[in-house]
Parts: sequence; C-alpha cells; structure tokens
Amino acid sequence: MSGPAKGGRGRLHTVRLGPRSTAALVLVGAVGVAGFGWPFLAPPASAVSAHARDAPWLFAGLLVLLVAVVAATISESGLGPKAVAMLGVLAAAGAALRPLGAGTAGLEPMFFLMVLSGRVLGPGFGFVLGSVTMFASALLTGGVGPWMPFQMLAMGWFTMGAGLLPGGERLRGRAELLLLACYGFLAAVAYGTVMNLAGWPFMGELASNIAFVPDAPLPANLARFVTYCLATSLGWDLGRAVLTVVLTITLGPTVLKALRRATRRAAFESQVTFDAPGA
Repeated sequence: MSGPAKGGRGRLHTVRLGPRSTAALVLVGAVGVAGFGWPFLAPPASAVSAHARDAPWLFAGLLVLLVAVVAATISESGLGPKAVAMLGVLAAAGAALRPLGAGTAGLEPMFFLMVLSGRVLGPGFGFVLGSVTMFASALLTGGVGPWMPFQMLAMGWFTMGAGLLPGGERLRGRAELLLLACYGFLAAVAYGTVMNLAGWPFMGELASNIAFVPDAPLPANLARFVTYCLATSLGWDLGRAVLTVVLTITLGPTVLKALRRATRRAAFESQVTFDAPGA
C-alpha cells in the first residue's frame, strides 16, 4: 500500500470549493444579506416593511434550509471521513468554549478557535465549521430561537473569512498572528453588529428613540440602529473582540501548529492507493 504523498509547507484544505459549492455559498450569502439588511433594503412602502414583525421569522426559516443546502453541497465536494472527524472535534470544542464566558461582558473564547481553524482549514471547511459549532452551542446552552439561524450564518461567514485571508502558504510567525488578531477584532465587532439586525426590528414601540420604524426613511432608521448598537451591545462586542485578540496572540502559535500538524497527518487531499500483489 502506498501512503499519501507528503507535501511541502503548502496550505492543505479539507474541502475544495467547486462551482456548485461556490454557487450555493453565493446564494445563501445573498439571502443572508437580505435577511439581515431588509430594514435598510426594503422601501418604506413595500410589503416587507408592512410585515416587519413577520419578516425575521420568514428569513430565519429560509436560512435554516439554505445553510443545510450549503453544508450538503460542500460535503459532496469532498468532506471525507477524516474531515468529518475533525469537524466534529472542532465543533465540539467550540461549543464547549462558548458557555465559559457567555453572560460576562460578551467574553466568548470560541471566536479565537474559529479564526485559527478557518485560517488553517480553508473557507469551505470554515463555513461548515462555524455554522455547525453555533448550532451545537445553541443546543448545549438552550439558546434555540429565531435568532439561531442568523447566528449560524454569521458565524459561518466569520470563520470562512479567516480562510480567505491572504498569505496562507507563506505568512508565518508574528506577521500572521498580527493579521489574525486584527481580523479577529474586526470580525468579532462585526458579528455583534450584524446580529443586532436580527433582533432590532422586533423592538417595536418598546424603545421609541432607537427602535426600527417601518415608515421612516433610510437615514432615520440608520441613525436609530447606530444608537441602538452604541447603547446596547458595543461593550459586549468590544469584550469579545479584545478576548479574541488576547487568545490569538497568546495561544495562537500553539493552536496553529497543532491544527497544521493534524491536517498534514490526516492528508485530507491525498488518496490512498494499493499496490498490485507481488509489486
């Protein structure tokens, strides 16, 4: 039997994104943008704005189906047994890390693991990992609700983005850690901001100064949303971002080395061949 060939220091991806996978990601991304941003995208007189209370539920149900389609499509592209095993281990680790800091100034240590995993394992695997991890953590913490599909999609984007960062095959050492720390900070804040869009339209008349008003023009609603973010979530988002940076700088070298070693040894992209008898 001939084992998998050993490569150099090139980047190994557990999943290669083919045309179908890419098309599925683009589709779910477009629907996700509509699902998150409809308060700003829909004209005040549109039917969507008229059903402001129902729209988040509609998009939540649609996102569940689309995320499942993307995961299935990517799986068909080559998510083999070894990749599934690593997916399960990393998703379980991320789901276990999330409750450790949830409820305390937004400190969620799972974010740094998602950044490093996406960096090493690539955007396709990263999207699936982010979505599955958030789904598992929601079941673990009892955080199941209409917001969960939005969390799955946002975390999928978050982890996939780390896999799209430049210098995957050449950048190493302090420069790579700095890149990942900067990305982790910005993405952690962006995650919280995007997730605000999933709950903001539900406020109604509870807080008239910062609530979404379907009949209001875009600038007015945008100002209300910015005020809402500053008043409700900025402290949590900064806590999450700072913790992500600290963990990336301190634990990043060890975790990156372990992930790269596991990826090389698993040789996800190599095929095992058998020699003919007597060869």
